[in-house]
Amino acid sequence: FMAPLLRSGFGWLIGNPFTGHLMLLRTRGRRTGLLREAPLGYIVRDGCVYCVAGYGEPTPWFRNLLADPAVEVVLPARRFLGRAEPVSEPAEWLAAYRALTASFGLVGRAVVGDIRDLDDEALLAKHRALPVVRITPTDGSGPLIAGPFDPGGRGWLLPYVAVLALGVLVWARFAPFRRRPGG
Repeated sequence: FMAPLLRSGFGWLIGNPFTGHLMLLRTRGRRTGLLREAPLGYIVRDGCVYCVAGYGEPTPWFRNLLADPAVEVVLPARRFLGRAEPVSEPAEWLAAYRALTASFGLVGRAVVGDIRDLDDEALLAKHRALPVVRITPTDGSGPLIAGPFDPGGRGWLLPYVAVLALGVLVWARFAPFRRRPGG
């Protein structure tokens, strides 16, 4: 459901602080060379996109990018070519992982758990086996800046306000207590 929406340019309709925000990561299969896609939670930070391999190092898309770090990223409102690499520096991993889990929404927090009360040492001990990946743009687009439909933006309000306004209009038109002329 998510990948086709992201692929067709409607990813901006699905991200919000409650369910989280998704991107589509395109890698080349390490054995087949075929294009592979994975919808993933992400953040934009320090001019790059960060994501996490939720099943650890055996995650297929993670193994693919280790073999070929050239990737394509489809964000809700834009796409770019980039170079993906695992984050090795603990301070960078901690900052990115904390921001990622905060952006996952309620659904993601239910899966990962609440890590807000863990100190850095405890967080590294419990979660360091999950690789965080930094994707740096290589297509000349320059450093990324988070947009309105990315985590932390307010663009997610647009589709919700539009649906609410449409609901009010429909309700006003077809409300059962409205008097009909001649009735």
